[in-house]
Amino acid sequence: MAKLRPLKLRELFRALGALGFSKTRQCGSHATFKHADGRWTVVPIHGDKEIDRCLLRKIIRECGVSVEEFMENV
Repeated sequence: MAKLRPLKLRELFRALGALGFSKTRQCGSHATFKHADGRWTVVPIHGDKEIDRCLLRKIIRECGVSVEEFMENV
């Protein structure tokens, strides 16, 4: 079982890209990532702050993948 840990933004963006998500737009400090099959999620962009585990779990749930599958792509 993969352990969920806080991620830097570039790690999160890389994982989303590997799962087939692409950044479609950004409004202020929030970026929207969409998948070809219609799934989407919003990622806050706040400088060098890491995305904590609670918010990361929400993003993973919105992506429709398991924590293990997500962490394999980090």
